[in-house]
Amino acid sequence: MNFISFLIFIPLQIIFLPLGLLGVLLVAYKQMIVSKRIGSSQTAIEVLNGRWTMHVFGMREDEAAEKLARALPNTSTMGLWLVLSPLWLKYKISQRYFAYPRIPKAGDENIADLMIARTIYFDKIIERLAQDAEQFVVLGAGYDTRAYGALKDREITFFELDQPATQRMKIEWLGKAGIDSSHVTFVSVDFSRENFFDKLKENGYDAEKKTLFLWEGVTLYLSENDVREMLREIGTRAVSGSTIVADFYGDRFLQIGKSKAGKKALDYTKEGLGFGLPFNTNFEHVFSSFIASENLRIGETYFMGRSNKNGPFMVVSEIGI
Repeated sequence: MNFISFLIFIPLQIIFLPLGLLGVLLVAYKQMIVSKRIGSSQTAIEVLNGRWTMHVFGMREDEAAEKLARALPNTSTMGLWLVLSPLWLKYKISQRYFAYPRIPKAGDENIADLMIARTIYFDKIIERLAQDAEQFVVLGAGYDTRAYGALKDREITFFELDQPATQRMKIEWLGKAGIDSSHVTFVSVDFSRENFFDKLKENGYDAEKKTLFLWEGVTLYLSENDVREMLREIGTRAVSGSTIVADFYGDRFLQIGKSKAGKKALDYTKEGLGFGLPFNTNFEHVFSSFIASENLRIGETYFMGRSNKNGPFMVVSEIGI
């Protein structure tokens, strides 16, 4: 069936080239132009598009992501289908992933695998930790939909923290997408001016309950001081046994984002890159030393791209308190 799928995929991909280009332009227009117009994050949309892709390709069940992507004004599922239809049909025939999306071997990930592999690693850690967690706090939630999937049925109290404008928009579009969010406490916070832990407590967070803090796709947009301050705040105020699941990025990844093309795209919606770690040599020591310097400990960890001679481009890690 794999051979047959190639016989169908190759001519179909050629036929779809003009439509695929149209799809790329449509998705890019929505993600950048419309996001800027409505004051939304274009990088958050990229994450949602990745989750949508995983859902339709059968990699990961996420009906909320699929519904939200269809409803939001700053992405286009039609555009995504125009780009991915030949690959989707090939997958349906062969039941094998090819090119994109794919599930890479751990350590062999490349930049193109970022959204897919990162989500897989976060899911693995979260699934295990959620069995003992009493509270689930999503920091800088964006369009994350984990609180609206399988975790919803757990005996967990959910909190989502984000900037006021971003959060208002998410709540509005969750409603328009028909996604129940009544079990989630939304906490609006200006991270640059307000103490997020104080805001959490004001909204029902119990500092004596074991908590799973999800901090995904955020650290690379902050300064080192801000990253350390956030880790320190959680480490000193959350109850022992709580956990942070977060990702941190290597300098070589940030250099891509700071290239002329990357910087121009991020600057368009005012999303500049900030903190990175020197993973080019002794990356395990570099990361463990950084975490230990804040009196925290490392648990389950995935260094993405570690097989590359220049070291990994990022890491997803469980950080114990």
